[in-house]
Amino acid sequence: MFSETLRLQNAGASLAYHHQPAEGQARAILMISHGLAEHSRRYRRFAEAMAARGYHVYAHDHRGHGETTAPDGPLGRFARRGGIEHVVDDIAAIHGFATNRHPGLPVILFGHSMGGLIALNAAADLPGRFATLAIWNSNFAVGLSGRAAQAILLAERALKGSDVPSDMLPRLTFAAWGKSIPNRRTEFDWLSRDPAEVDAYIADPLCGFDASVSLWLDVFALTFRGIEDRQLGKLPKDLPIHLVGGGDDPSTNNGKAVLWLSKHLKSQGFSRISTEIYQDMRHETLNEIGAATAIADFANWCDEAIRTVPNERT
Repeated sequence: MFSETLRLQNAGASLAYHHQPAEGQARAILMISHGLAEHSRRYRRFAEAMAARGYHVYAHDHRGHGETTAPDGPLGRFARRGGIEHVVDDIAAIHGFATNRHPGLPVILFGHSMGGLIALNAAADLPGRFATLAIWNSNFAVGLSGRAAQAILLAERALKGSDVPSDMLPRLTFAAWGKSIPNRRTEFDWLSRDPAEVDAYIADPLCGFDASVSLWLDVFALTFRGIEDRQLGKLPKDLPIHLVGGGDDPSTNNGKAVLWLSKHLKSQGFSRISTEIYQDMRHETLNEIGAATAIADFANWCDEAIRTVPNERT
């Protein structure tokens, strides 16, 4: 069950993962890719709700996060080198493990925030393995500010190395987003309007840690790489893609970055894009007031999307 931490060995890492079995007749497999400075255990409520709708759910901790361990991936770093390749390979490992346990079922890849960056890259790098793709609360529309952030990170790496926390990026992201919330109670109120959820995040020793310079560099590399023509060209144009954002999420410019991604994908010829902006929600849709509605909407979308998936993608 989801409360139990299980282990899968892959390429030198001991991947911590959680599984919630489907109730009744299984429809599909749902894989969850979590965000930056958090971990997979926080998705228990989502996993239980989706399992109740007939989905086997698998969620693992990325390298440098949660309970996953790797010799070159301490908390706050994917890897000393090749971080993107490692996290995508871990997605492949979980996919292979899950599909061997549940043969013949389509696989949905879900990613929140940084997890959405990973999910889009993984879907392109592992063509044909995912029947549908869901990207929630992710910002691919970083433009020149993203290039400036990369320049800052390269300067930090030159001055002090890549395996130490960045000084500037937390100020430009988490701190700035926190300050943007009127009458904020804590610096993490940008995550959710629900005080209990914010307090749980703050109290969790595996959340809110300082990411290393190398991890931030990998995050921005995922951001720019994911929307390149050559990456998107690996995906079938009729792939069902579900995009979600919050209308009060400062990390996605109040949902505008999600709308930008929807428009960009459509301009690349993708024909099955579903986009939803929940107007009053902040960054963590799954931990927001009204999360049950968003989860039910997603389950309904999944039911319809997998019903029309071509056989070769199951």
